[in-house]
Amino acid sequence: MGRARAQLHGCYIVAETASGMVIVDQHAAHERIVYERMKGARNAGGIPRQPLLIPEVVELDEGECTRLLAQSPLLSSLGLVVEGFGPGAVLIREVPAQLMDSDVKGLVRDLADELTETETISSLEERLNHVLATLACHGSVRSGRKLEASEMDALLREMEATPHSGQCNHGRPTYVELKLSDIERLFGRH
Repeated sequence: MGRARAQLHGCYIVAETASGMVIVDQHAAHERIVYERMKGARNAGGIPRQPLLIPEVVELDEGECTRLLAQSPLLSSLGLVVEGFGPGAVLIREVPAQLMDSDVKGLVRDLADELTETETISSLEERLNHVLATLACHGSVRSGRKLEASEMDALLREMEATPHSGQCNHGRPTYVELKLSDIERLFGRH
């Protein structure tokens, strides 16, 4: 993946490689890395959880609460512990440790929305992976965040070590590679 040379528009890392350059979507790449880490943790016996010092209350409509709470055993197995908190609200007690600094209320709202849209997912594995992908999205470096050179290089090294790092969890590419010959052709230097 080369060496980071710049960050563009707070979203893209430009890295120089031995044979050209790559442009990396920092959010999409980090999302895949977090997703693969969480899948690995799940398969190794469980995703580490972090109890919240002060539990978060999320207000939802009653139907969303019912659907979300029906999935609480699944969510708990993925490190997100929620419980009912009266009509139209849930209490978040624990979150996956990797997501400690993310917007957990937004995460729970997104999960409730997704359960409203897709009440059933065909297999348990698909359901687990779908929820993990949502969790990973919320735990990733956001577009617009300025990264230091060391952070950009660390992300590139993690991409090299992460399976499937060429695609984000939604199927979009995480990077585009331009060979030096492609760059030269763009400038009519072939």
